Amino acid sequence: MKLILGSGSPRRLELLAQLGLSPDDIRPPEIDETPRTGELPRPYCVRIARQKAAAVTAGPDDTVLCADTTVAVGRRILGKPADADEAADFLRLMSGRRHKVITAVAVKRGEKLWERDVVTAVRMKRLTEDEIAGYLSTGDWQGKAGGYGIQGPAGALIPWIEGSFTAVVGLPLAETANLLRAAGHPIWKGTP
Repeated sequence: MKLILGSGSPRRLELLAQLGLSPDDIRPPEIDETPRTGELPRPYCVRIARQKAAAVTAGPDDTVLCADTTVAVGRRILGKPADADEAADFLRLMSGRRHKVITAVAVKRGEKLWERDVVTAVRMKRLTEDEIAGYLSTGDWQGKAGGYGIQGPAGALIPWIEGSFTAVVGLPLAETANLLRAAGHPIWKGTP
């Protein structure tokens, strides 16, 4: 029984290690992550995690773990910014407001799929243009939904969250552990 991580995210790899897990293989799937017209953030995130799991080829006894993290301001989905200008626009939009971070997890073994999504409310402090420029200069915004990573320098911009910190980072650990156990994959070496 192999554990296959369907993600190239170093953060997800680090979070899995907190469960005592190291994937046997890493296979980030290539899928189209474009939101559908009128698609709301939570169903979008669940759909993408499910499509990622379906796209990873694996043996019938292998466990595939995929996830997707989406940042939403109201009904608007903030994906990974294309450049620093778009990241700055995202930060200005979230400045002084609450937004939601949705992380959907999909675990596949054979033809069976276990899923869970976690919604965390996050408040970003009111940002000055100097703070935005300073944060963007770190480069930490690159490749991150909403243009920030709470576990890095942007942590200084977020005074409050309600929900799962690890879900905001990219993989809700409690929920992921439960899904892996449901799929029959041991956590913390040999614990069923």
